[in-house]
Amino acid sequence: MSTDKLFAQLENLKVRFGELEQVLADPSIFQDRKRAEEVSREHSELKPLVEKYAECLKLLDERKSAEGLKVSDPELREEAEGEIQTLDAQISQLRLELEEMLVPKDPYDEKDVILEIRAGTGGDEAALFAGDLLRMYTRFAENNHMKIESMSGNTTGLGGVKEISLSIHGKGAYRLFKHESGTHRVQRVPATEASGRIHTSAATVAVMPEAKEVDFQIDPKDLRIDTYRASGKGGQHVNKTDSAVRITHIPTGFAVACQDERSQHQNREKAMRLLRTRLLEQMIEKQRSERAELRKIQVGSGDRSEKIRTYNFPQDRVTDHRINFSTHNLEKILDGDLGDMIQALLEAERIRKLEAKK
Repeated sequence: MSTDKLFAQLENLKVRFGELEQVLADPSIFQDRKRAEEVSREHSELKPLVEKYAECLKLLDERKSAEGLKVSDPELREEAEGEIQTLDAQISQLRLELEEMLVPKDPYDEKDVILEIRAGTGGDEAALFAGDLLRMYTRFAENNHMKIESMSGNTTGLGGVKEISLSIHGKGAYRLFKHESGTHRVQRVPATEASGRIHTSAATVAVMPEAKEVDFQIDPKDLRIDTYRASGKGGQHVNKTDSAVRITHIPTGFAVACQDERSQHQNREKAMRLLRTRLLEQMIEKQRSERAELRKIQVGSGDRSEKIRTYNFPQDRVTDHRINFSTHNLEKILDGDLGDMIQALLEAERIRKLEAKK
């Protein structure tokens, strides 16, 4: 955003802040409790922004004085130039901080996430690639001191993954993972390929803010709960008891199943967490479609059918197609070194949000 546009926006907010102060100075406002709370909340939100803007204007005045001194008094020219350099650095930093404060906050950024990975086109190679993505996200989460919990999964031999759901707990988890939703494509020579031909395979990733009970209440009457015997890993106990749980939300048709735990109670608890999260995601998507301006600030649509990233092994390159960001050292990326990629996506989100506010 240009300086002129930034300052014009800040001037408007400064005027609005003054209007709110006048409203709050009138004792009659408190006769309407709801109105008083709304005005007080908006006043509190604008106050730090207006104060920082006033600080920036003060520095600009000081810079103007230093410029005048440099012209009018040759003996103080060098000292004035040094002061101008210092003031320019301070103003530049304040400008960045003001831009950050103007960016609309995502209300879900600090939430934990449910991350789902599914093998797409490509058979066994796609399942192996889904396993690579699972390892990549697990390493990245661990590097950021986050806790990973398996919710449900279906694996193949050779370390492949048909589908898996993880819960990732940690500060700002959704903020760091939210731009990973979409189709991830890999180009490489599979280990099973004798002729050395490069294959293209894909896996889809979905990232959803994990919903807690306080976020989303579900009427028990809207649920159909089925139990059945688990299959696959788990030992004899799993296969002898109806420990697996499938929960269907009748109004939407959403169905989730969990069988990873040994007890029916634990599987039911995990299935409810998955169901709440999917219902919250549906609500978020509905809000996004109803508020067209949000489409302008998304980095891609987040649709799982959209190809967002390609992992090209022959060229040792990873490309995110939404922001035209490419980086080499592919093995490092798959080992969880996603920091630069994610920061580039967050910066693109910040810029688009600022553009949307113009």
